[in-house]
Amino acid sequence: MFGLHPDEFKVLRSLNSPPKIQDFLDALPINFEEAGETYMSPRRVLRYRTAHCMEGAMLAALALRLQGHKPLVMDLKVTDEDDDHVIAVFQRNGLWGAISKTNHGTCRYRDPVYRSIRELAMTFFHEYAEPKGKKILRSYSGPVDLSRFDGKGWMTAEKDVYYVPEYIDGVRHFDVLKSTHVKFLRPADAMERRIGAVLEWQKSKRLTDLESKYS
Repeated sequence: MFGLHPDEFKVLRSLNSPPKIQDFLDALPINFEEAGETYMSPRRVLRYRTAHCMEGAMLAALALRLQGHKPLVMDLKVTDEDDDHVIAVFQRNGLWGAISKTNHGTCRYRDPVYRSIRELAMTFFHEYAEPKGKKILRSYSGPVDLSRFDGKGWMTAEKDVYYVPEYIDGVRHFDVLKSTHVKFLRPADAMERRIGAVLEWQKSKRLTDLESKYS
């Protein structure tokens, strides 16, 4: 199915609930892209057992698809102080939840309890701060259905699927606040900054050897 090898299909089918998908992603070391920028397909993530947020979101979307969900992702766009964050989103009983691959203690899994995509996106606002405490989330996209890229082979491609993040970056985004409100934001306090600085994975020599290989 979808061009997956039997072993790949078996792994993904075993992730038969959003919490199991999240647990699988949490166990993968972060892709620090030490050999250069990558956008690996789910096939390559399964092969190399590492992922960053975009790669994790695509794998999660594919696993959700095998459960009968649409393969949906959403972009959280921030200021130039940090990178955007991409998550896989899903619905349960009409309510939205999210699966997230991140190296930080924040911006993680969201249970499906949110009535709208905006409500879900806004749960990331106070967590998304740069090291000095500035809150930087500025907009979010609507859900993007990755099945639109089926003809390009996004699920099993052996080369980086740059066209996926490029498309997501260019779709309509919705502001989370007006520019006139930014000056009234309270920076994250010292405790929040310490929590935000906690990393789950540290860089290791193994990651530098994964793929020069990545190209």
